[in-house]
Amino acid sequence: MPLFASFADVGPNRRLSGKTLNLLQITVKNATLRQLKTFETVARRLSFSRAANELNLSPPAVSTQIKHLEEHAGVALFEQLGKKIYLTPAGQEMLHHSRAIIHCFREAEETLAKMKNLSGGSLSVGVISTGSYFLPRLLAGFSSQNPAVELNLTVENRDDVLGRLEENRLDLAIVVGSPAETKFTSTPFAPHAFVVVASPLHPQVGKQRIDLAELRSERFIVREKGSETWNAMQECFDGRLALNDPLEIRNTEAIKQAVISGMGISFLSAHTVKLELQAGMLAVLDVIGCPVVRKWHVVHRTDKQLAPVAQAFKAFLLEEGETHASGLSTVSH
Repeated sequence: MPLFASFADVGPNRRLSGKTLNLLQITVKNATLRQLKTFETVARRLSFSRAANELNLSPPAVSTQIKHLEEHAGVALFEQLGKKIYLTPAGQEMLHHSRAIIHCFREAEETLAKMKNLSGGSLSVGVISTGSYFLPRLLAGFSSQNPAVELNLTVENRDDVLGRLEENRLDLAIVVGSPAETKFTSTPFAPHAFVVVASPLHPQVGKQRIDLAELRSERFIVREKGSETWNAMQECFDGRLALNDPLEIRNTEAIKQAVISGMGISFLSAHTVKLELQAGMLAVLDVIGCPVVRKWHVVHRTDKQLAPVAQAFKAFLLEEGETHASGLSTVSH
């Protein structure tokens, strides 16, 4: 279906600027929504092959969609330098408007879903990596109550999740702690504990009330700066402990294996080490001031009117979230 012919049925035009409407009428009046979605995916991925994989299309099909859109626009939207592709200035402008158009269509779909008592629609949720240990259970519970809702889950570090939320690529974000920016609205729903873990053979295991100063010679294996775990660790140490030659690893599972092998100790979310503690593969050190307990928050853009599906999932989180996410708010040493 031509985009311009069907756009009037989507929603209030006040969501689009006059410049956007001019772009629709003059340069892409024959473009389809499918072409705009394909373009947005390629622009986000900056790769035809990765976009094709995400869209379940062949790379030639993606290339054809982009070629047709460029023909309608009358300008190149991408340029290739070496093996990489980049957005042209026209492509950057098109990306901004394409996302606005796609968002309008999504809002129309969500409004219709409300009339059908959530029997349709889609929900995009982003969560920090430690949340991936409990959020899938919550999504499964919500999905069982609303089987026709299409669920999309993104797992990133805190900065990336909030970045996606700010760009309106997510409906909701699940993070630890409330973002300071007023552009976000957050609601706490469950506790989240962080602990210091070591190999069961570590000499400090079993010792009571360990002062942080006693760990100054230990090598910490840490998550990257910008991650929720790094932020909680900095809050806990708060100048009381300077890390000695820390090893940074972006993957929590790899950190756990490194600690199990005796490479060092780590500060991790209690969610992530529950099974290893039960199996005796890791041990929690009784460090003064630990566990550090923070709060899980569900976050959305302050200026965004939540679609019915997102409202329903937020309510579900507030009612059921603590049961699934509380994890090890108290930890035995």
